[in-house]
Amino acid sequence: MKFLTVLFSFCLLLACNKKTEQAIIDMPQDGTALTYLALGDSYTIGEAVPQQESFPFQLVTQLKTNNIAVAKPKVIAKTGWTTDELQTAIKAENIIQNYDIVTLLIGVNNQYRGYSLDTYCKEFKELLNTAISFAGKNKKRVFVVSIPDWGVTPFGKNSGRNIQTIASEIDAFNAIKKEETLAAGVSYTEITLASKNAATDLTLVAKDGLHPSGKMYAEWAAKVAVAVKASF
Repeated sequence: MKFLTVLFSFCLLLACNKKTEQAIIDMPQDGTALTYLALGDSYTIGEAVPQQESFPFQLVTQLKTNNIAVAKPKVIAKTGWTTDELQTAIKAENIIQNYDIVTLLIGVNNQYRGYSLDTYCKEFKELLNTAISFAGKNKKRVFVVSIPDWGVTPFGKNSGRNIQTIASEIDAFNAIKKEETLAAGVSYTEITLASKNAATDLTLVAKDGLHPSGKMYAEWAAKVAVAVKASF
């Protein structure tokens, strides 16, 4: 009987250890945190909110609560950038290392400036391939985020543009982004529909009346975190 008790305790210990190992979720062998590269525009840099409230930094925080340790993100993003400007900036960075996590959110300024869908398709595909290469060619570590609808914000409503036209144009850009992303076998996170809630909830809008607030970025981060966790 004593032998059975010891055996049961040993098996229970093994089971607990196994659960602990699973909770670590594919961390690097040397125990260091995962690396993260965030590519994009104002929606990635977190225009009009503190850095810690931007979606990449909130993503890191949310992943840590899920036992996925992630280092401070490397951000290549600037307000106003289009796909070609992001490409130019990436080349200037001359990145030689690989990253464990790469996010890509780009395209709103292509729409805002009236750039063609054909140009966006070509340059987004190139950026997607670049993101995959930065992830060590591991497609499961790349996460694309859809373009939000800025037309519903106070800035959008007072821009003199038709907000229905803005929405339909953004949908067209997102359709291309989603098609190319899924065709490449990469994760696609849809945040556009939820971004429209800013039409009636101003707590989702930053003080500039255009960009998302930390509250909205937290929602984006939560959605991307689910995709990231599923990939590890």
